[in-house]
Amino acid sequence: MIASLPMYDLPEARGATDQFWAALADALGIDLPLTRVGDHTIAWQRPDLIFSQTCGYPFTHAFAGKLTYVATPHYDADGCEGSNYCSILFAREAAPLESFRGKVAAYNNPDSMSGMLALKLVFAPLAQAGRFFESAVETGGHAASLAALQNGIADVAAVDCVTVALLRKHRPQALHGLVEVARSPKVPGLPYVTNSSAAPKLQAALAKVFADSSSETARAQLLLKGFSILPANAYDIILQRERSTDEIGGLIL
Repeated sequence: MIASLPMYDLPEARGATDQFWAALADALGIDLPLTRVGDHTIAWQRPDLIFSQTCGYPFTHAFAGKLTYVATPHYDADGCEGSNYCSILFAREAAPLESFRGKVAAYNNPDSMSGMLALKLVFAPLAQAGRFFESAVETGGHAASLAALQNGIADVAAVDCVTVALLRKHRPQALHGLVEVARSPKVPGLPYVTNSSAAPKLQAALAKVFADSSSETARAQLLLKGFSILPANAYDIILQRERSTDEIGGLIL
């Protein structure tokens, strides 16, 4: 059996992540540490995966039908509204979106809703079915995308608003010298998932943990304040919004 929580696992908040999982594992009646590996998709492929969190893009693409939805957490973060979240676009100075035409974009990876597709959704109305950016740089992570802006490697990037809030709380220097220039449309946040038939048991365990004051400090460190159990088709909006940008080529190279 394996469990992972890779999506918001900042080193500065890793202790809180472990405490949150320990409370959930206790509610499930299991004794299991979190697995941390460089490639977080490995856990999602395991038939013995009991609990994890994935981005909405792989959930609706590479892992569609392969992971079972459990719940969508709510975060106490600017840009979140219940189970929905957005990306915040940053640059080194405030400027109209049109001014980024011919510039360099940074994105975390090509299967990211918040770093890749969110960027397309914001700039698609300006692209006119053609290339908007001169080029794009894949950074491997949201914090690295912000660093690429700070270092002048790229000019604009989209970053998950929960990551932004966590960085403001635990690593404010990561945002030094950067300003918000836009926000993406909201979509359901990063879902908790499983590879088993344990979803109902996990939902009950989550309800117990979020109602238990003993995990309150850890949850506050992670900005967690609740969760929703959404309809099965709630994440289809990601596919719909992606289709709306299909005619826009070359935004992310």
